[in-house]
Amino acid sequence: MSSVQLSGAGVAAVAFTNKSLASPPASLRVCSSRRLGRSLVVKAATVVAPKYTSLKPLGDRVLVKLGAAEEKTAGGILLPSTAQTKPQGGEVVAVGAGRTIGDKKIEVGIQTGAEVVYSKYAGTEVEFNDSKHLILKEDDIIGILETDDVKDMKPLNDRVLIKVAEAEETTPGGLILTETTKEKPSIGTVVAVGPGPLDEEGKRQPLSVPAGSTVLYSKYAGSEFKGADGTGYIVLRASDVMAVLS
Repeated sequence: MSSVQLSGAGVAAVAFTNKSLASPPASLRVCSSRRLGRSLVVKAATVVAPKYTSLKPLGDRVLVKLGAAEEKTAGGILLPSTAQTKPQGGEVVAVGAGRTIGDKKIEVGIQTGAEVVYSKYAGTEVEFNDSKHLILKEDDIIGILETDDVKDMKPLNDRVLIKVAEAEETTPGGLILTETTKEKPSIGTVVAVGPGPLDEEGKRQPLSVPAGSTVLYSKYAGSEFKGADGTGYIVLRASDVMAVLS
């Protein structure tokens, strides 16, 4: 059994555990949203009941078994369920047959068993086999985790993995900046790039930004993470890279 833990600004710690489905799944029953008070809306997940024995995604969708939400802060403080971080990754347990572009059949490029990271608000949550799952499109998956460290993430499609430059510690006048007043950096070094997007004929178009480039990227784009050593990383689409610096 292997585990992966990521943490980040705007995306707090996420834990993934590689576990196979141990018992048969169950019936599709859609739970409606419930309104509490005047403004709070609680949306329940789609629930699967015991009479169904399989859940097969269609098209280019994948079924991901979610990692557990963090129950404690980094300092060891227990979090109430309302404050626990929504997981942003897990194990792929089923994939669809793929999609057709022109006359070409494109299979889903992610294998079952892969540990993946996905866009934070993507997909539809499903309670399946007594565990939380997410059904989402392949393009909503940011990358594949091949080791226990985010620096080794393999970005997918048109996404790039960037090591974020450290924020300035002082102002030009020499004043020391606190963590809350440091300017969010938007410069970094490309660590890895995806294979590129598919064109109208179903062929991959290589990205124009090579690994090793120092780049300027859109300030509020992408998903942020921290590596095992505390280094900041961001995964974003190549279209959010604005310039190459030299």
